[in-house]
Amino acid sequence: MSTKANHYPQFPYALEVLPSTLATQWDSPAFTPYRDAFPPTHRSTPAALLAHVRDLMSQDLKIPYLKSLQGYLWLTGYESGALRCPLFQDVQPSMAAWHKAGIAIVIYSSGSVPAQKLLFQYTNSEPEPDLRPLISGYFDTVSAGLKTDRASYEKIAATRGEGIGRWLFLSDSVREVDAAREAGMQGFVVVREGNAGLSEEEKERNTLVESFEAIKLKG
Repeated sequence: MSTKANHYPQFPYALEVLPSTLATQWDSPAFTPYRDAFPPTHRSTPAALLAHVRDLMSQDLKIPYLKSLQGYLWLTGYESGALRCPLFQDVQPSMAAWHKAGIAIVIYSSGSVPAQKLLFQYTNSEPEPDLRPLISGYFDTVSAGLKTDRASYEKIAATRGEGIGRWLFLSDSVREVDAAREAGMQGFVVVREGNAGLSEEEKERNTLVESFEAIKLKG
């Protein structure tokens, strides 16, 4: 789904708070397990670790020890209230209505499942920011596969024992929607402010939605 006003806001947050975290928690019992997971050459000093993290994140590399450190920083930010997932205004009401109608909502993202759960636990939605009770399942590229491979969507659909043609996949990525449709799902391209533009050909061959409120589903 294309739900967030800014995709994964915790990524820039992690870089913002890492210098102060390194300065104040370098030898703290809570932080040292994350520090010591890094290769020795990159944890010799706070400056060395910071430079390595910046390099990895600039390349969008998903190294296990980096993801663990990010998770620590994100959880701290969410629990302190410094970090919230900004959702478009139509997201929570639509998800609540679908859930009430008995429609299962499943999240499939390139972000890890733990990161997805944090996002939907700490949103800016009012009056209830925790949307996890509305969500039936989570998948990422580890549990399902690449989002541009039709096999990933076949694998996800198989977990619930329903005909794949009953699934609707929503994404701002045309390539992902194409893969879902190749697998037999229905697929809509969600057009949101800040997303990459679509070519005329892509607009013509896809169903476009600008708000979840425009999607009429039945349980």
